[in-house]
Parts: sequence; structure tokens; C-alpha cells
Amino acid sequence: MQIIPLTEESRKNILEKLLRRSPNQYDGYQETVNEILDEVRQKGDEALFALTQKFDGAVITADTIRVTPEEIQEACERTDPSLMEVMKKSIRNIRDFHEKQLRNSWFHTGEDGIFLGQRITPLASVGVYVPGGKAAYPSSVLMNIIPAKTAGVERIVMVTPPGADGKVNPATLAAASLAGATEIYKVGGAQAVAALAYGTESIQKVDKITGPGNIFVALAKKAVYGHVSIDSIAGPSEILVLADETANPLYVAADLLSQAEHDEMASAILVTTSRKLAEEVSAEVGRLCNSLSRQDIIEKSLDNYGYILLADTMEDALDAVNEIASEHLEILTADPFATMSRVKNAGAIFLGEYSSEPLGDYFAGPNHILPTNGTARFFSPLSVDDFIKKSSVISYSREALESVHEDIIRFAKSEHLTAHANSVAVRFGKEVLDEN
Repeated sequence: MQIIPLTEESRKNILEKLLRRSPNQYDGYQETVNEILDEVRQKGDEALFALTQKFDGAVITADTIRVTPEEIQEACERTDPSLMEVMKKSIRNIRDFHEKQLRNSWFHTGEDGIFLGQRITPLASVGVYVPGGKAAYPSSVLMNIIPAKTAGVERIVMVTPPGADGKVNPATLAAASLAGATEIYKVGGAQAVAALAYGTESIQKVDKITGPGNIFVALAKKAVYGHVSIDSIAGPSEILVLADETANPLYVAADLLSQAEHDEMASAILVTTSRKLAEEVSAEVGRLCNSLSRQDIIEKSLDNYGYILLADTMEDALDAVNEIASEHLEILTADPFATMSRVKNAGAIFLGEYSSEPLGDYFAGPNHILPTNGTARFFSPLSVDDFIKKSSVISYSREALESVHEDIIRFAKSEHLTAHANSVAVRFGKEVLDEN
């Protein structure tokens, strides 16, 4: 990896290049996505089945699109028992963490019969997108479903693309079963997002869609927002390691590579105040890369979006960290907790040399569905909050309203909304007439 001095110019150039990876920059695909969405909206299952055969090579019908209990049972039996046990441990950690996010409705009684509050209720239904086909991502299954289940969502619909044989990866199905999915369908891509958003003969529409996917899935989610809610528009994976001279170069290199292997657009960045560490990490990256199975992907990722930034001071390094606002941030400094106190923007923060990023991907409990492409400045990880809604509760007695009704009338009239003012006035034997 190339070592670059951290300057205003280099930081600006890197940010501009990183932002080009955002799904918002791929409008050239939007027309194709819109055509798929329109086709499913108009033709329902007919389009869903044709598009699945076209893109995934799988033949599905109304009788086979939904995963059966027998298929789930077979998948659980085919999944390595040791992996099943690991997933059960992971589920406990994820559930324990997300249960701490639960909120309660609250109510307050004031004087003269004023009753105010906030009622929290779970969404009725959510759709969970899980990438599939040749790859299996049971960890993404758990990270989507468990927060929804914890929030109290009753209908959790999982969609995932089938292989050419029309089947779903056994580990993915096993994870969905363990986590508590209520329906699972063999369909992926933009067509699956359309089915969840609009509904078809086989798939009833949902209230919200969550989960990562490719550029077509990301753009489809963006397009259907408003018909349904979505969690976010996910971009390529990112890791930023903030380190000083105390960091272990082998650990840093290994952690950078753990994200670079995701795909050719993944970003791996080291920001450090130590030239010695920068040089050692660069050497370790080269050495480790030669022995990894996804070497071609890693090399392209690092060539395009891999950086070692050498900062003059920790303050400069932290400025860069906060501006980049990475999906994953590892802090490998002499006092990582003190360093963290100066971090403002990051999706997930990993502290210390034994808290490597894959710990968060699979096991620790916090959600691994995180904001990307600098959106950690204003977005948060997927959480229980994504699966609830809030309703304000207002109740005034006659006495309470009487004491303030003139204020409300005055406010409404200032906006020339006389019907608003009249709605209050008539309760006290008055009428507010139009001013014209």
C-alpha cells in the first residue's frame, strides 16, 4: 500500500474518490432498475418468475417460490452442527445487545387534566433482503431479523436469490430459522425489492425493507422509498484504522485486508502518526495478500481505495477520521478509550488490538449493518429503533384547553388558518369568521 502524507489536498482527493463509490453515483443503472420495478408492479408474479429465470437461471413458480418447512428442516440438517452452535451463541449476543435498545412508551399527567405521552409500537411487517446465489451470508440474516424480532415485529419476510437449482443456501435458511423469519421467498435483486414494496400474488407487501445488496438492490430500495420505508442505501464496505506507534503492524495489516476482500470497491485506510508503523504495515499487507484466496479482489480494492495516510499529529489524524466517517473504525493507540472520546463520526468503533472488525461482523452483538460512504455523519447502525414507530398522545380537559384557547386562536389566525382557529373557538361558544 502506498504511503501518502496527510494534507488538506490529499484528504480532499481521497474523499472525492471514496464518494464516487456511493450508489447515488450510479444513475446509469437507475433506468434498468425502474424498468424492473415497473414490470413487477404491473405483472406481479409473472414478472417475478421471468426475471428470476433471466438473472439467476432458476425456474420458480407459485408453488415453489416460498420456502417450505420441509426445506428449512433439510437445510438445518445439512448445515454443519458446529456452525449451528456458533450461530446460536451469536444470536444470544445479538439479542442481548439489541434488547438494551428497547424503549418504553411514556405518559405524563399535568395540571387541569393535561395528559401527554408517546406510544411506541412495532412495525407490523418488514422485508429482509439477504444476498445469495453462490454466496452465503448467514450473519446478515441474524443482523436483520433479530432486531426486528426484538422490537416485536410479527411478520418478518426474508427474500434471497436462489441458485440455478432453485434452492437457497442451507446455512442461510438455517440462520433464518434460528433467528425467527416468518416467511422466506426464493427471489432476489431489484425484483425482490419490488415484490416487497408493491406486493404480488405470492408475496404480500411489507411496511419496511432492510438489508444490504448489490447496486441494483440499493437503487431499487432508493426508488421504492415512500411506498415503504427503508433502512439505508448501503455502499461498498469500509474500514479505517487509526493507529499510533504502539500498534502491532501484523494486526493492522490483517484487519485492513479483512475488508478489502469484500469486493473491488471496498475501502481500507490506515491513518497513523508513525512512519515506522506505516512502512511495516505496507510490507505486511504485501506479504499476507500473497497467501489469501481472494488475492485478486484484494489487490484491486487496495489499488483503487487503499491508503496509508501519514499524519503529523493525532489531532490531524482525528480530523481525517471524522471527515471520512468510516463504516468501521478501529482505534489502535496507547489509550484507545481516550482517543475514542474525540471521534465524532463512525458506524462502529473497535477499541484495542483484540477487538478486530470481524468480531463485530459475526459475534459480539452490535449490528454489522452500518452506514457507509460518509453517511455515518448522520446515519446510525441498524437497530431496534428501525423496527418501531412512535405516536404522540395528547388529551386536554375542558379546563386545560380553556386556559390556552385564546393563544391557539391567535397563533392560527397569524397563519390565516381560520378553520383551525374556529375548531378551538366553537368549544367555548365562539366562532372565528373568515377575514375576507
